[in-house]
Amino acid sequence: MSRARCERCLRPEGHCLCVLIPSLGSRTRVLLLQHPSETDHALNTARLAALGLQNAELRVGERFAPESWQRADYQSWLLFPGEQAKELEEVREACADLPCQLIVPDGTWRKARKLLHLNPELAALPRVVLPEGLSSRYRLRKAPAEGALSTIEAVVHALNALDAPQHFDELLRPFDALIEGQIAAMGEETFRRNHQRPA
Repeated sequence: MSRARCERCLRPEGHCLCVLIPSLGSRTRVLLLQHPSETDHALNTARLAALGLQNAELRVGERFAPESWQRADYQSWLLFPGEQAKELEEVREACADLPCQLIVPDGTWRKARKLLHLNPELAALPRVVLPEGLSSRYRLRKAPAEGALSTIEAVVHALNALDAPQHFDELLRPFDALIEGQIAAMGEETFRRNHQRPA
């Protein structure tokens, strides 16, 4: 028999994170496009980001009709690397008059690339990238590449730049709690032996 889950954050009832999830307004709209394989992931940080932002939406699927995400009242930018990708500060200036819609693919790099392959209109959008040298707070995962972040971390970094001086670090509270809970469940000794990086 499966454990009862919170209908909002989808965590087991004894580990509900809703009390830690903020309700933050933002000028930038965030649209998270989640590959279906991510919905049952233990962290599902895209869902946490969508719950914590008033101007955000989470959609699950592999194909997204352009009319479902195109907005006349926003400039759409894809948060994904690319040859012509702009820095966050450049995009902030570009969105001075008409605010940004930040479209964020959620999935492994392979699944995110597949989403773009299946949605050429999304792949054709102007792109924005995070600065180099960022490090993830997710201490339990070996990142596939230097600077790889979870979806919620990427959203926080992007919004902190695009909507400055407003800060969105509060979004990371449930994420931090999830990580601490996983460490507690495995035991400090196991965590140190298998995951802690040497000083």
